[in-house]
Amino acid sequence: MTATIGMAVIGAGYWGPNLIRNAMATDAIDVRWLCDLDLERARSVLGRYSTVTATDSYDAVLDDPAVHAVAIATPAASHFPLAMAALDAGKHVLVEKPLTASLDDGRKLVQAAQDRGLVLMCDHTYCYTSAVQELRRLVQGGGLGEIQFVDSVRINLGLVQPDVNVLWDLAPHDLAILDYLMPAGVSVVAVAAHGADPIGHGLACVGYLTLRLSTGAMAHVHVNWLSPIKIRTMVVGGSCRTVVWDDMNPSQRLSVYDRGVDRLDPEDLGPDDRKQMRISYRSGDMVAPALREQEALRVMMTEFASSILEGRTPATDGSAGIRVMEVLEAAERSLLTGGTFVDMEVVR
Repeated sequence: MTATIGMAVIGAGYWGPNLIRNAMATDAIDVRWLCDLDLERARSVLGRYSTVTATDSYDAVLDDPAVHAVAIATPAASHFPLAMAALDAGKHVLVEKPLTASLDDGRKLVQAAQDRGLVLMCDHTYCYTSAVQELRRLVQGGGLGEIQFVDSVRINLGLVQPDVNVLWDLAPHDLAILDYLMPAGVSVVAVAAHGADPIGHGLACVGYLTLRLSTGAMAHVHVNWLSPIKIRTMVVGGSCRTVVWDDMNPSQRLSVYDRGVDRLDPEDLGPDDRKQMRISYRSGDMVAPALREQEALRVMMTEFASSILEGRTPATDGSAGIRVMEVLEAAERSLLTGGTFVDMEVVR
Protein backbone atom coordinates (compact mmCIF):
# COMPACT_ATOMS: atom_id res chain seq x y z
CA MET A 1 0.00 0.00 0.00
CA THR A 2 1.15 3.53 -0.72
CA ALA A 3 1.36 6.29 1.88
CA THR A 4 -2.19 7.38 1.01
CA ILE A 5 -5.28 5.46 2.06
CA GLY A 6 -8.10 5.37 -0.47
CA MET A 7 -11.33 5.67 1.52
CA ALA A 8 -15.08 5.51 1.03
CA VAL A 9 -17.58 6.90 3.53
CA ILE A 10 -20.80 4.94 3.85
CA GLY A 11 -23.78 7.00 4.99
CA ALA A 12 -24.61 10.64 4.25
CA GLY A 13 -26.93 11.24 7.19
CA TYR A 14 -26.11 12.98 10.48
CA TRP A 15 -22.54 11.74 11.06
CA GLY A 16 -21.35 10.93 7.54
CA PRO A 17 -20.74 14.58 6.51
CA ASN A 18 -18.51 15.04 9.57
CA LEU A 19 -16.48 11.98 8.56
CA ILE A 20 -16.21 13.22 4.97
CA ARG A 21 -15.01 16.66 6.05
CA ASN A 22 -12.35 15.37 8.43
CA ALA A 23 -11.18 12.56 6.16
CA MET A 24 -10.68 15.05 3.31
CA ALA A 25 -8.59 17.22 5.65
CA THR A 26 -6.33 14.27 6.62
CA ASP A 27 -3.18 14.13 4.50
CA ALA A 28 -2.88 10.34 4.56
CA ILE A 29 -6.44 9.81 3.30
CA ASP A 30 -7.80 10.11 -0.23
CA VAL A 31 -11.61 10.12 -0.08
CA ARG A 32 -12.95 8.59 -3.26
CA TRP A 33 -16.61 7.72 -2.62
CA LEU A 34 -19.62 8.76 -0.56
CA CYS A 35 -22.22 6.01 -0.62
CA ASP A 36 -25.84 6.39 0.50
CA LEU A 37 -29.13 4.81 -0.51
CA ASP A 38 -30.39 8.36 -1.11
CA LEU A 39 -28.14 9.40 -3.99
CA GLU A 40 -29.40 12.98 -4.05
CA ARG A 41 -28.60 13.41 -0.37
CA ALA A 42 -25.06 12.17 -0.97
CA ARG A 43 -24.64 14.62 -3.86
CA SER A 44 -25.99 17.42 -1.70
CA VAL A 45 -23.45 16.66 1.04
CA LEU A 46 -20.57 16.72 -1.43
CA GLY A 47 -21.60 19.88 -3.24
CA ARG A 48 -21.13 20.66 -6.92
CA TYR A 49 -17.35 20.80 -7.08
CA SER A 50 -16.22 17.84 -5.03
CA THR A 51 -13.75 15.34 -6.43
CA VAL A 52 -15.50 12.60 -4.41
CA THR A 53 -17.94 10.40 -6.32
CA ALA A 54 -21.46 9.93 -4.96
CA THR A 55 -23.10 6.54 -5.39
CA ASP A 56 -25.93 4.40 -4.09
CA SER A 57 -24.09 1.16 -4.94
CA TYR A 58 -22.09 -0.38 -2.12
CA ASP A 59 -20.89 -3.08 -4.52
CA ALA A 60 -19.27 -0.41 -6.71
CA VAL A 61 -17.37 0.87 -3.69
CA LEU A 62 -16.14 -2.57 -2.65
CA ASP A 63 -15.15 -3.44 -6.23
CA ASP A 64 -12.86 -0.40 -6.49
CA PRO A 65 -9.26 -1.57 -5.93
CA ALA A 66 -8.26 2.00 -5.06
CA VAL A 67 -10.47 1.84 -1.96
CA HIS A 68 -8.41 0.47 0.94
CA ALA A 69 -10.80 1.37 3.76
CA VAL A 70 -14.41 2.26 4.47
CA ALA A 71 -15.89 4.42 7.23
CA ILE A 72 -19.42 3.38 8.15
CA ALA A 73 -21.89 5.95 9.51
CA THR A 74 -25.24 4.23 9.09
CA PRO A 75 -27.93 2.97 11.53
CA ALA A 76 -26.59 0.41 14.01
CA ALA A 77 -28.65 -2.44 12.56
CA SER A 78 -26.72 -2.16 9.28
CA HIS A 79 -23.22 -2.03 10.80
CA PHE A 80 -22.64 -5.78 10.83
CA PRO A 81 -23.54 -6.65 7.21
CA LEU A 82 -21.78 -3.58 5.82
CA ALA A 83 -18.62 -4.06 7.87
CA MET A 84 -18.45 -7.81 7.21
CA ALA A 85 -18.84 -7.27 3.46
CA ALA A 86 -16.00 -4.74 3.57
CA LEU A 87 -13.73 -7.10 5.50
CA ASP A 88 -14.56 -9.89 3.05
CA ALA A 89 -13.51 -7.52 0.24
CA GLY A 90 -10.17 -6.89 1.98
CA LYS A 91 -10.97 -3.38 3.21
CA HIS A 92 -10.06 -1.88 6.57
CA VAL A 93 -13.12 -0.68 8.49
CA LEU A 94 -13.99 2.25 10.76
CA VAL A 95 -17.44 1.95 12.38
CA GLU A 96 -19.51 4.55 14.18
CA LYS A 97 -20.59 3.50 17.70
CA PRO A 98 -22.00 1.06 18.58
CA LEU A 99 -19.84 -1.46 16.75
CA THR A 100 -22.89 -3.62 15.96
CA ALA A 101 -26.45 -4.02 17.17
CA SER A 102 -25.63 -7.25 19.01
CA LEU A 103 -22.69 -8.52 21.02
CA ASP A 104 -22.42 -11.76 19.03
CA ASP A 105 -22.19 -9.88 15.74
CA GLY A 106 -19.54 -7.60 17.20
CA ARG A 107 -17.41 -10.56 18.20
CA LYS A 108 -17.76 -12.02 14.71
CA LEU A 109 -16.49 -8.77 13.20
CA VAL A 110 -13.49 -8.64 15.53
CA GLN A 111 -12.58 -12.23 14.69
CA ALA A 112 -13.02 -11.64 10.95
CA ALA A 113 -10.69 -8.64 11.05
CA GLN A 114 -8.08 -10.59 12.99
CA ASP A 115 -8.30 -13.55 10.60
CA ARG A 116 -7.82 -11.27 7.60
CA GLY A 117 -5.12 -9.06 9.13
CA LEU A 118 -7.25 -5.95 8.69
CA VAL A 119 -7.84 -2.93 10.93
CA LEU A 120 -11.25 -2.72 12.61
CA MET A 121 -11.67 0.53 14.51
CA CYS A 122 -14.51 2.06 16.53
CA ASP A 123 -15.30 5.75 16.20
CA HIS A 124 -15.13 6.52 19.93
CA THR A 125 -14.68 10.21 19.15
CA TYR A 126 -14.42 11.53 22.71
CA CYS A 127 -11.28 9.49 23.28
CA TYR A 128 -9.50 11.73 20.76
CA THR A 129 -10.31 15.05 22.41
CA SER A 130 -7.40 16.98 23.91
CA ALA A 131 -8.95 16.76 27.37
CA VAL A 132 -9.31 12.98 27.36
CA GLN A 133 -5.85 12.54 25.84
CA GLU A 134 -4.36 14.57 28.70
CA LEU A 135 -6.53 12.77 31.24
CA ARG A 136 -5.27 9.44 29.95
CA ARG A 137 -1.68 10.64 30.25
CA LEU A 138 -2.31 11.59 33.89
CA VAL A 139 -4.02 8.31 34.75
CA GLN A 140 -1.64 5.95 32.99
CA GLY A 141 1.46 7.95 33.91
CA GLY A 142 0.65 7.58 37.60
CA GLY A 143 0.13 11.30 38.16
CA LEU A 144 -3.12 10.66 40.04
CA GLY A 145 -1.86 7.72 42.04
CA GLU A 146 -4.14 4.71 42.49
CA ILE A 147 -7.60 5.35 41.00
CA GLN A 148 -10.18 5.33 43.81
CA PHE A 149 -13.37 6.41 42.05
CA VAL A 150 -14.83 7.73 38.79
CA ASP A 151 -18.04 9.79 38.58
CA SER A 152 -19.44 10.72 35.17
CA VAL A 153 -22.52 12.79 34.29
CA ARG A 154 -23.93 13.16 30.77
CA ILE A 155 -27.34 14.81 30.87
CA ASN A 156 -29.32 17.09 28.55
CA LEU A 157 -32.81 17.76 27.20
CA GLY A 158 -33.36 15.18 24.41
CA LEU A 159 -32.95 13.75 21.93
CA VAL A 160 -35.25 10.95 23.14
CA GLN A 161 -34.53 7.96 20.92
CA PRO A 162 -37.38 5.75 19.67
CA ASP A 163 -35.50 2.46 19.54
CA VAL A 164 -32.92 2.40 22.37
CA ASN A 165 -32.95 3.46 26.02
CA VAL A 166 -30.82 6.27 27.40
CA LEU A 167 -28.11 3.85 28.56
CA TRP A 168 -27.47 2.58 25.03
CA ASP A 169 -27.70 6.09 23.59
CA LEU A 170 -25.49 8.16 25.93
CA ALA A 171 -23.53 5.82 28.19
CA PRO A 172 -21.34 4.36 25.39
CA HIS A 173 -19.44 7.66 25.35
CA ASP A 174 -18.59 7.46 29.05
CA LEU A 175 -17.86 3.73 28.93
CA ALA A 176 -15.53 4.18 25.96
CA ILE A 177 -13.69 6.97 27.78
CA LEU A 178 -13.39 4.87 30.94
CA ASP A 179 -12.06 1.92 28.93
CA TYR A 180 -9.54 4.23 27.22
CA LEU A 181 -8.37 5.79 30.49
CA MET A 182 -7.81 2.73 32.64
CA PRO A 183 -4.30 1.24 32.84
CA ALA A 184 -3.63 -2.19 31.34
CA GLY A 185 -5.05 -4.98 33.47
CA VAL A 186 -7.83 -2.87 34.99
CA SER A 187 -11.28 -4.00 33.90
CA VAL A 188 -14.96 -3.87 34.84
CA VAL A 189 -15.90 -6.96 36.86
CA ALA A 190 -19.56 -6.27 37.73
CA VAL A 191 -22.34 -3.91 36.63
CA ALA A 192 -25.55 -2.69 38.26
CA ALA A 193 -28.06 -0.53 36.36
CA HIS A 194 -31.17 1.40 37.33
CA GLY A 195 -33.49 3.17 34.94
CA ALA A 196 -36.69 5.20 35.00
CA ASP A 197 -39.28 6.26 32.44
CA PRO A 198 -41.18 9.13 34.07
CA ILE A 199 -42.72 10.33 30.77
CA GLY A 200 -44.14 6.97 29.71
CA HIS A 201 -41.90 6.67 26.66
CA GLY A 202 -41.65 2.91 27.00
CA LEU A 203 -37.88 2.93 27.44
CA ALA A 204 -35.69 4.26 30.25
CA CYS A 205 -35.07 8.00 29.85
CA VAL A 206 -33.01 8.33 33.05
CA GLY A 207 -30.28 5.84 33.86
CA TYR A 208 -27.59 5.11 36.43
CA LEU A 209 -24.74 2.65 36.02
CA THR A 210 -22.52 1.44 38.84
CA LEU A 211 -19.36 -0.39 37.80
CA ARG A 212 -17.05 -2.39 40.03
CA LEU A 213 -13.47 -2.37 38.78
CA SER A 214 -10.93 -5.14 39.20
CA THR A 215 -8.88 -2.91 41.51
CA GLY A 216 -11.77 -2.56 43.96
CA ALA A 217 -12.53 1.00 42.82
CA MET A 218 -16.03 2.02 41.74
CA ALA A 219 -17.23 4.01 38.72
CA HIS A 220 -20.61 5.66 38.39
CA VAL A 221 -22.31 6.92 35.22
CA HIS A 222 -25.47 9.07 35.19
CA VAL A 223 -27.25 9.65 31.85
CA ASN A 224 -30.50 11.53 31.30
CA TRP A 225 -32.58 12.83 28.38
CA LEU A 226 -34.87 14.95 30.57
CA SER A 227 -32.53 17.48 32.17
CA PRO A 228 -33.26 21.15 31.32
CA ILE A 229 -29.52 21.85 31.39
CA LYS A 230 -26.64 20.15 29.60
CA ILE A 231 -23.87 18.76 31.80
CA ARG A 232 -20.81 16.83 30.61
CA THR A 233 -18.48 16.14 33.52
CA MET A 234 -16.21 13.35 34.71
CA VAL A 235 -14.35 13.24 38.02
CA VAL A 236 -11.44 10.81 38.29
CA GLY A 237 -10.25 10.53 41.88
CA GLY A 238 -6.82 9.17 42.70
CA SER A 239 -4.85 8.59 45.87
CA CYS A 240 -2.57 11.53 44.98
CA ARG A 241 -4.66 13.89 42.86
CA THR A 242 -8.15 14.26 41.43
CA VAL A 243 -9.06 15.52 37.96
CA VAL A 244 -12.34 17.19 37.03
CA TRP A 245 -13.20 17.25 33.31
CA ASP A 246 -15.90 19.76 32.42
CA ASP A 247 -16.52 19.50 28.69
CA MET A 248 -18.92 22.47 28.78
CA ASN A 249 -16.19 24.82 29.99
CA PRO A 250 -13.98 25.55 26.95
CA SER A 251 -11.68 27.87 28.90
CA GLN A 252 -10.87 25.26 31.57
CA ARG A 253 -11.86 21.76 30.54
CA LEU A 254 -9.47 20.05 32.97
CA SER A 255 -8.78 20.93 36.60
CA VAL A 256 -6.21 18.89 38.56
CA TYR A 257 -6.63 19.13 42.34
CA ASP A 258 -3.94 18.26 44.84
CA ARG A 259 -6.65 17.80 47.43
CA GLY A 260 -8.03 14.67 48.99
CA VAL A 261 -8.05 12.29 51.91
CA ASP A 262 -4.98 10.50 53.25
CA ARG A 263 -5.05 7.52 55.58
CA LEU A 264 -2.76 7.88 58.56
CA ASP A 265 -0.35 5.18 59.63
CA PRO A 266 -1.63 3.73 62.97
CA GLU A 267 1.96 3.79 64.24
CA ASP A 268 1.87 7.60 64.04
CA LEU A 269 -1.21 7.85 66.26
CA GLY A 270 -1.39 8.00 70.02
CA PRO A 271 -3.41 5.45 72.01
CA ASP A 272 -6.45 7.74 72.23
CA ASP A 273 -6.25 8.79 68.60
CA ARG A 274 -6.45 5.20 67.39
CA LYS A 275 -10.07 5.09 68.51
CA GLN A 276 -10.89 8.13 66.37
CA MET A 277 -10.56 8.90 62.68
CA ARG A 278 -7.40 7.59 61.00
CA ILE A 279 -7.52 9.99 58.08
CA SER A 280 -6.29 13.48 57.31
CA TYR A 281 -7.49 15.96 54.71
CA ARG A 282 -5.03 17.30 52.17
CA SER A 283 -5.65 20.77 50.72
CA GLY A 284 -3.20 21.68 47.98
CA ASP A 285 -3.17 23.60 44.72
CA MET A 286 -5.39 23.36 41.66
CA VAL A 287 -3.75 23.35 38.22
CA ALA A 288 -5.53 23.78 34.89
CA PRO A 289 -3.36 22.18 32.17
CA ALA A 290 -3.10 24.05 28.87
CA LEU A 291 -4.78 21.98 26.16
CA ARG A 292 -4.22 22.15 22.44
CA GLU A 293 -7.44 22.93 20.60
CA GLN A 294 -7.98 20.32 17.91
CA GLU A 295 -10.94 18.60 16.33
CA ALA A 296 -11.30 15.13 17.80
CA LEU A 297 -12.56 13.61 14.55
CA ARG A 298 -9.45 14.83 12.75
CA VAL A 299 -7.25 13.14 15.35
CA MET A 300 -9.35 9.99 15.09
CA MET A 301 -9.03 9.92 11.28
CA THR A 302 -5.26 10.33 11.59
CA GLU A 303 -5.14 7.42 14.04
CA PHE A 304 -7.15 5.23 11.65
CA ALA A 305 -4.84 6.00 8.72
CA SER A 306 -1.69 5.60 10.83
CA SER A 307 -2.78 2.23 12.21
CA ILE A 308 -3.31 0.96 8.66
CA LEU A 309 -0.03 2.30 7.30
CA GLU A 310 1.96 1.12 10.33
CA GLY A 311 0.23 -2.26 10.58
CA ARG A 312 -0.72 -1.80 14.23
CA THR A 313 -3.81 -1.92 16.42
CA PRO A 314 -5.65 1.43 16.68
CA ALA A 315 -6.24 2.99 20.08
CA THR A 316 -10.00 2.28 19.92
CA ASP A 317 -10.06 -1.02 18.09
CA GLY A 318 -12.89 -3.49 17.67
CA SER A 319 -12.08 -5.11 20.99
CA ALA A 320 -12.61 -1.76 22.74
CA GLY A 321 -16.02 -1.63 21.11
CA ILE A 322 -16.76 -5.14 22.38
CA ARG A 323 -15.82 -4.21 25.95
CA VAL A 324 -18.25 -1.28 25.86
CA MET A 325 -21.02 -3.51 24.49
CA GLU A 326 -20.34 -6.14 27.16
CA VAL A 327 -20.93 -3.57 29.90
CA LEU A 328 -24.16 -2.44 28.20
CA GLU A 329 -25.32 -6.07 27.88
CA ALA A 330 -24.65 -6.61 31.58
CA ALA A 331 -26.54 -3.39 32.31
CA GLU A 332 -29.58 -4.68 30.40
CA ARG A 333 -29.53 -7.87 32.44
CA SER A 334 -29.26 -5.84 35.63
CA LEU A 335 -32.29 -3.73 34.66
CA LEU A 336 -34.33 -6.90 34.19
CA THR A 337 -33.38 -8.12 37.67
CA GLY A 338 -34.21 -4.90 39.48
CA GLY A 339 -30.73 -3.41 39.54
CA THR A 340 -28.73 -6.26 41.05
CA PHE A 341 -25.04 -6.55 40.19
CA VAL A 342 -24.31 -8.74 37.16
CA ASP A 343 -20.90 -10.38 36.98
CA MET A 344 -19.14 -9.55 33.73
CA GLU A 345 -18.12 -13.18 33.32
CA VAL A 346 -21.78 -13.89 32.50
CA VAL A 347 -21.59 -11.88 29.28
CA ARG A 348 -17.97 -12.51 28.27
